[in-house]
Amino acid sequence: MKLNRGTTCLCFLTASVILLCACHKPEFKATPYELAVPWYFPTKLNIPSDNPMTVEGVALGKKLFYDGHLCGYLGEDSMQMMSCSTCHSPNHGFDIGVDNPRFPGGKPVGLSGRPTHHVPLPLINLVFNNNGYLWNGAASDIESIVLATFVDPTEMNSSYDRVVAAVKSNDDYPPMFAAAFGTPEVNVDRIAKAIAQYVRTLVCSNSKFDKYLCGQVQLTPQELRGYVLFTTEEGADCFHCHGGDGSPLFTTNLFYNNALENVFNDPADRYAVTGNEVDHGAYRAPTLRNIALTPPYMRDGRFQTLDEVLEFYNTGQINSPYVNPLMHHVSDGGVLLTPSQIEDLKAFLQTLTEE
Repeated sequence: MKLNRGTTCLCFLTASVILLCACHKPEFKATPYELAVPWYFPTKLNIPSDNPMTVEGVALGKKLFYDGHLCGYLGEDSMQMMSCSTCHSPNHGFDIGVDNPRFPGGKPVGLSGRPTHHVPLPLINLVFNNNGYLWNGAASDIESIVLATFVDPTEMNSSYDRVVAAVKSNDDYPPMFAAAFGTPEVNVDRIAKAIAQYVRTLVCSNSKFDKYLCGQVQLTPQELRGYVLFTTEEGADCFHCHGGDGSPLFTTNLFYNNALENVFNDPADRYAVTGNEVDHGAYRAPTLRNIALTPPYMRDGRFQTLDEVLEFYNTGQINSPYVNPLMHHVSDGGVLLTPSQIEDLKAFLQTLTEE
């Protein structure tokens, strides 16, 4: 059949359109996650540009967070399982808790049998932290912490291949990965990104103290006296390190030698990261939100109760060349509050609990 020029052009155009349609795939786009940030909280969020928060990613991360097979173990022996929630229980402010059934006294041990160097920190309000993570600030993002947890012998003691194989073995996951990332591919980077997205949703902002700030409730006279002690140098002098001077996070997310002891050679203190001499024995000031729920306390979990912590700051501080200058009362051994003042301060700290 002889085709004229018009017919030839029409056939070419039609073929081109068909080819373009066949090659063009709709752009994948997950549902953006709207993080609820209270009006008085910081607005600078630590969300990497290559891992935006999505509804689908958060849902996947939540399922992974509580999955006991995440460590790469495929059997049913609960003592061989380990998830993120094994050491970060929601019942303890996403911290370990002294009554953790797996780790008595709140001292965690990895699947290798080796104890962690430091006890865990609570996984709350991490999205507002832009000063590095862990007790010494060595990690810049949550994703890298997740990746390290998989292979650390003091934690999951696994490998990336085993972790991926365990996740792939669950038929629930491929569709969830497709919804979150566009394809059902399961890889360790996607696993870490999804878990990090979920952790960033753990915002603590509905304690009694928050309701007080919003005019919804009143603090008791004892709680108010404790708040005054918390925020004054002449009182308990807590606010310099724990952000009570207007910061709702109740931490500066900075690092201090708090006169706990004369630390010099800890391979996991802030000095190990910065090499700065003033950082010997310095560690992150953890948030005081949910402090009543998050024993044991201090980096090594040496204190089992909040009363022990308060007594240390009251009479047990130990001076050394590296104590932070903000520890104004170290020459006296502590802030030297009366027993009734200690009770007032404790009453205030308990207003920071969000059930």
